[in-house]
Amino acid sequence: MEEVIYREISGLNRHLPASRPTLAELMDSEKPSVRLRDGSEHFFKRSELEYLSSLLEEEGVRSLRLPIVIEISTLYRGYFRVRGRYEVKVIDRILGEGLEDRDEALYPRYLLPRIRRLLPTTTTYAFITE
Repeated sequence: MEEVIYREISGLNRHLPASRPTLAELMDSEKPSVRLRDGSEHFFKRSELEYLSSLLEEEGVRSLRLPIVIEISTLYRGYFRVRGRYEVKVIDRILGEGLEDRDEALYPRYLLPRIRRLLPTTTTYAFITE
C-alpha cells in the first residue's frame, strides 16, 4: 500500500523542476525559465525576480534557488514547510518575520495565499509523505 501511495505522490510532483537555478542566473537570462520533471518549461516573471532581488543582499541573490518549494506534508497538518537559508529568509521578509537565520521553517497554512499572490511563478508546491 505504501508503494502505491508513493507512486501517486510522485505523480503529483511531476510539476517540480528538474533543477533549481539561482536568482542571479535567472536575472541574467533573457527568458528566465526552468525545465520541469515532466519535460515542460516553466517561465518566471521578471517582476517577481526583481522583487526577490530587492529582498536580499548580493550573497542571497547568488544563493537563492528558484522556484521556492513549498512543502505540503502529511506530518505537519495545517502547516507548510520551506527549506533553505535564503528561501526561508524571503518568506520571513514577506511575512514580516525573520528573527533569526534558519535553514528550515514551518508556517501556518493559512498564510499560503499571501505568499502565492506575491510569488505565483517563483514558488511551487511539493507534496511530501513522511
